[in-house]
Amino acid sequence: MPPRLVRLLYNLTSGISAFLSSLKWYAIIPVARLVGFLRRRRQIVSAWPERPAPLGPKVVLFMHFDRGGRVRPQIITYLKEFAANGRSVVFVTNSGRLTDPAMAELREICAGVIVRRNVGYDFGAWRDGIEYLGLPRAGTEELILANDSLFGPLRPIGDLLARLDYTETDIWGLTDSWQFRYHLQSFFLAFGPAALQSPAFAKFWASVRPVPAKSYIVRAFEIGVTQAMVKAGLRCEALWPYEKVIRLVDAEVMMKITELDETAIGKLDPVVITRKLHALRVRSAAARRIALNPAADLWRQLMLSGFPFIKRELLRENPTGVEDVGDWMEVVQDVFGADPLPILRDLKSMMKDKAP
Repeated sequence: MPPRLVRLLYNLTSGISAFLSSLKWYAIIPVARLVGFLRRRRQIVSAWPERPAPLGPKVVLFMHFDRGGRVRPQIITYLKEFAANGRSVVFVTNSGRLTDPAMAELREICAGVIVRRNVGYDFGAWRDGIEYLGLPRAGTEELILANDSLFGPLRPIGDLLARLDYTETDIWGLTDSWQFRYHLQSFFLAFGPAALQSPAFAKFWASVRPVPAKSYIVRAFEIGVTQAMVKAGLRCEALWPYEKVIRLVDAEVMMKITELDETAIGKLDPVVITRKLHALRVRSAAARRIALNPAADLWRQLMLSGFPFIKRELLRENPTGVEDVGDWMEVVQDVFGADPLPILRDLKSMMKDKAP
């Protein structure tokens, strides 16, 4: 096919995609917003204990969803890590129910369990938890919002939690993104005393509505919470900041690829080739100041620098077409000495038309 025709088809496809995206935003989103404002905001079905439990000064609201009401073993490990490091954990599920074994296990770990309808995504769940528990309370020093969108932790998180120094910043994330607008990625958000006491915190959560549109939730709430806090004068930082992680492509990837390229097998091995293609894509984006999704595009660099998780969506669907994720099991083993089998077990129940 002639190069000009290839470019024409590419531009046409890109234009159609952009048009459909705009159509969705300007035609469908207003309807979804109206539904969100007409719905009642609280979607709680039940709570244990029946009255909000006593909580310590450091609280975790952990959001979960599973169609069958089950809780994965890795989530139990994650919750135990929080509890072992002095956090009062409140589990908020959007599943509408929990199995009896899951509920029994959660009661051994958590200060509270809230069961709600699958309405409003993560932010709807967190909003319900904040309102129901009356957070922040007089003695609340820290509130961590976390969810089940990650595989892991692949090692204990005590050191990670010890890095949450609120004299350095007011709100911590694990990673940050510059896509659309700057924001902390919402699978882990830690609010310190200054943020919790700010009127901007209460104002933001009062604005959260159960809008049935994920794209709206991402822009208005995932990106919106960071933007609202920044505009209120609060400091937001990531433990693994984007500008540092993206530089690791040079140090950790390109040098190894160059060494392998000098060998015959390096020139032929598809794994090496895909790593090179991905590294070049990342470097090209950095050179052109195109924002990437660190949890997906920089997964390898994150793990090499100690990030003890891998995004579930990356392994399950790989929606952004990350080229070099095929050897994730080797990275899990080599970097953390961790067993990839628990992740493989979960992938067996969720993957379609792909191999792990």
